[in-house]
Parts: sequence; C-alpha cells; structure tokens
Amino acid sequence: MISRRFVLGGIASAAGSALFLGSVSAHTTSGSINAVDFGLKPASKDDQSAKFNELLKQAAAKGQQIFLPSGTYIVSGLQFPSYVNIAGVSGKTRLQFGGDKRFISANDGHIQLSGLIIDGDKRPLAKETRGLIEASNISHFVLEDCQIIGARKNAIDLFKCAGRIENCRISGANDVAILSANATGMTITRNEIGNCGNGGIIVHRYEQGRDGTIVTGNRISKIRADAGGTGQQGNGINIFRADNAIVSDNVIDSCAFSAIRANTAKSLQITGNNCTGSGETAIYAEFAFEGAVIANNLVDGGTNGISMVNFDSGGRMGTCSGNIVRNLSLKGPYIPGPDTPANFGVGISVEADVAITGNVVENAPLYGILLGWGPYMRNLIANGNIIRNSGEGIAVSVVKGVGSAIVTSNIVQGAKRGGIVGHNWLEITVKDLAANAAKHPNLTIDGNSIS
Repeated sequence: MISRRFVLGGIASAAGSALFLGSVSAHTTSGSINAVDFGLKPASKDDQSAKFNELLKQAAAKGQQIFLPSGTYIVSGLQFPSYVNIAGVSGKTRLQFGGDKRFISANDGHIQLSGLIIDGDKRPLAKETRGLIEASNISHFVLEDCQIIGARKNAIDLFKCAGRIENCRISGANDVAILSANATGMTITRNEIGNCGNGGIIVHRYEQGRDGTIVTGNRISKIRADAGGTGQQGNGINIFRADNAIVSDNVIDSCAFSAIRANTAKSLQITGNNCTGSGETAIYAEFAFEGAVIANNLVDGGTNGISMVNFDSGGRMGTCSGNIVRNLSLKGPYIPGPDTPANFGVGISVEADVAITGNVVENAPLYGILLGWGPYMRNLIANGNIIRNSGEGIAVSVVKGVGSAIVTSNIVQGAKRGGIVGHNWLEITVKDLAANAAKHPNLTIDGNSIS
C-alpha cells in the first residue's frame, strides 16, 4: 500500500529528479555506483527491494559506494552484505519501508550510511524484528546526516557494534530512538532525538562489563513512557550494566522519567548536561552503580535533582560537584507505595562513599540535600554547598548504626522546616542537628551558615 505522504512527496521529488538525473553521472566518481544507472527509479511507486538487494551485492563485491539520487525508493527486507557504503542527497533521498517484516538488517562487516531519510512509514514489523535498522557484530558502523522517522519499534537497534551515530535526526519512534547493546566502541554524538514512545538513547549490556560508549552533544526531548513502569522506560539517556561510559554535554528536555539514568554501571561520568522538565529524578545513579562522577550539570525541573542511591543493592562511591539544581516538585509520575518507595522534591540525595561539594540547590520542596536513608549511610561529605528555599536544608539519617557523615561550610537559607535535620526514615527525630551534634559521634557538623 502506498501512503498519501509518498504520493505527495513523489510529485515534488520527481520534478527535481528529472533535472538532476541528466547530470548525476558526472557527479559520481569511478569508485561509486549510481543507483539510477543500475536501474533503480527514484520516483517509482513499485517495490524495488529485489533490485536494491542485487545492487548491494554487486557494490559489496567491488568495494564500491552506492550513490542514491534524490527521490523516494520503496524497499523492504534489505539484507546488507559485509560491505555497504550508501550516500544520498541530504534531506532529499528517502528509503521508504514498503513491507511488514524487516526493513534493514546487517550482520558483520563495514556499514556506512549518509544523507538518507530512512522512513518506516509507521508500517508494522515482524514480531522478532527489533527496529527499522538492525545491525549485529559490525566493526565499523557509521550513520551520519540521516533522518529516521516512522518506526513502529526501535529506530536503530545495535548489538556488538563499534562506530558512531552522528548528526542524525530521529523522531517518532514508537519505542526507542537508539538502542545499543554490548557495544564494542560506540560514539553517539550531535544527534537530535524527539517524540519517542519509551526512550531516547539506551546503552545496554546483557551482563555487566566494560562498554566505554560515549554519548555527547545530543539534543533529546519529549520522551514518553508508553510502556509504563517506574523508570525502566521514559528516559532521555539510559545506561544499564555498561561500565566506563561517558555522558556529557547533552541538552535534554521533557522526559517522562529521567533525563539521564544509570543502573548498575561502574566508572561512569555524567558531566556538563543541561536537563529540564524531567518527570521524575533528572540524573539518577541507582542500584549497583559504583564510581560515578556527576559534575557541572544543570537541572531545572523534575521531582528530584540528582540521586546516587541504593546502597542496599551495592550502589556506592562517587562525587557530586559543581551542579545547579532548581525548581523541583513534590508530584511524581506514580504514587509511592511499599514496592515503589520514593521521596519526591529532593535536590541531591546520596547514601555511601560520596563527596557532595560546591553545588547550588534552590526550590527543593522536601530536602535540599539528603544524606543517607534509614540504615543506609556511610562515608558522606557535604561541604561548601548553597541551599536556598527548601523544605529542609540538609536531612541526615540518624538511624542507629549508620556510618559517618561530615557536614561543613554549607549555606542554608530559607529552609522552612529546619536547616540541618536528623531523620529516622521519614520521621524527624532531631530538628536542629547542628545543636545536638555531640549526641551523634559519627557526625561532624561545623561551620554551616543557617538563616
């Protein structure tokens, strides 16, 4: 079935192609194959999958690039051989899905795509198909200056790939824009991602281990959580079991849950990101994370700002420095219960082996900074932070048997329910902990300004 969009787009592209085709051979090099010379028709309403797959095989055998002139090519079931290099005319060359099972599949080798619109046309995919583009075991996967639209599942689904996705625009995926599992050296940079059903970028490993993916300089917005849950979906960037990842300098807005969420990730850096309008915790290092650097981020909006928690599951070790967190809310995307406990309205929360230094927190309605939770507190430092207009300035767990904490040289201004407050879980047990610090030898509280 041909969509109305193709008919309208084809009229415009056909006129452009008529002018372009006469000179296109002069613009292609001897090292490339012009798809039109091979017999593909840019404005045809026919399915050209068989001819396209034959072109892929011939170009791979000769190690040649395929040039696709402007126009729309209706195809499906493209099985990439071990060498593929396809270049289109940026914003003008469209590969449109015309099937109902698979669109583009690749296993092993060298894949490079540039200047293409890859359009799923919101057509259904087979149950076992994970995304519009599926690639596995690719040692050189490069996708640049492409648009990917209309995916009924994931837009890009990678497994054991190395390479980069750069300067692409991905929108309207029903599930996730980019899912990279068990990567062997991926960089995802300077992409625009928006209006996706369950996630922006997911870096995933089936078993925890070194990954090293770099996610930097992307713009991500309007990520929903259509599949529901309490944070498994609906995140701008999600790092899961992937160690040694870097998430830096991204601009992320309006995600149903977190702008950046890292679950069970070691040696992680989250730096220089701009996170606005998050539905839950803006930046989250959770469960068995270990060794996280969270620095120089800006958080504006969300139920919580930055959380480095779950010591009960092994979450520990990190630094939280130089961040600005402001304008948080008490209203979250779900109602907390026995199986989903949550504190909403917290600027920064940490539990074990973390230094919190040089942050500014403003308008956190519950706590500016939360140190520990129940019995889960060990080796914490909160030094040199500024907290303004919070419910409580710094909340500290004083449950029997908790570990040590140092709270020094902080400025707390305008805290409605106390500057430094002792807690047994949610219950306030010491309203002025600074005045009663001697009763808690595990705590050092000194040099703070509270007004």
